[in-house]
Amino acid sequence: MQSFTYARASALPDVLAAISQPGGIILAGGTELLNWMKEGIVAPERLVDINGISGLDRIETADRGLRIGALARMSDVAGHEAVARDYPVIAEALLKSASQQIRNMASMGGNLMQRTRCPYFRAEIELPCNKRRPGSGCSALAGEDRGMAIFGWSEACLATHPSDVAVALAALDAVVQVASSHGARDIPFLDFHRLPDDAPERETVLEPGEVITAIEVPASPAARRSHYLKIRERASYEFALVSAAVGLELEGSEISDVRIALGGMAAKPWRLSAAEQALHGIAISDAAALRRAVDGAFGDARPRRHNGFKVELVKRAIVRALQTAGDIA
Repeated sequence: MQSFTYARASALPDVLAAISQPGGIILAGGTELLNWMKEGIVAPERLVDINGISGLDRIETADRGLRIGALARMSDVAGHEAVARDYPVIAEALLKSASQQIRNMASMGGNLMQRTRCPYFRAEIELPCNKRRPGSGCSALAGEDRGMAIFGWSEACLATHPSDVAVALAALDAVVQVASSHGARDIPFLDFHRLPDDAPERETVLEPGEVITAIEVPASPAARRSHYLKIRERASYEFALVSAAVGLELEGSEISDVRIALGGMAAKPWRLSAAEQALHGIAISDAAALRRAVDGAFGDARPRRHNGFKVELVKRAIVRALQTAGDIA
């Protein structure tokens, strides 16, 4: 690990000034960043610790929605009474994300900034990986692709985004609030993460010098009747093989509004808009009709040699998640 300087910021303007210069990286929970530093994947010239900034850890609820500060810890958000009651998909996704120890340390803003990655990214012996070394190639193209993307991948990268709560936030039309020395802006959550294209090292639309300050989630009946289903290789802490975050409104027993986002399927949470439209008017108890509506939304799926099973698996997960959410009073 190379030498670096450390500074503890006490106000947001200090952070914005520090990271506007090359070589500075923000330190929040550090649950991912410190690993990358120890493994030589990142080598900042200076760390800017933002944990002392007052107010960035607030969790606020109102009639219009939920506001989560970027420094709010995952465990605090998951355990918040109003979040669990009015946005259960968020609480469920957080509880399935990591161990209690990691949830106690990890920040919500940091969770969204996780690196989209695969085993080749973390290989002990450095292998071709365009995320680690742009232009070096993608080892997964001719290698192990069982856990790789089905949607939106490119020849430059096949990796999937690891965040669980990002899938929930994508389903609920959240907004990411960011600030820089030039001002503040709101980014619709579905636009926040990038697909790999030919520049997979760029994973978000954040500009240099911008920092996440909060996440806003609008209140809705669909948010209150929501569920997160995660399927993984083992019951203990593990990234999703596939996952589904759903929220719905019912008129009687029929779906009148629905949101579906998928995890483990792309380099960003994948919103299944075609299925959302097709599901309108279908009885929540009619599993066969739900499945037919979901089937039609996979025209853009591009499974590779060893991950085609993900398509069937995630379709079943969506139907199960919908029916589970439909049972919520």
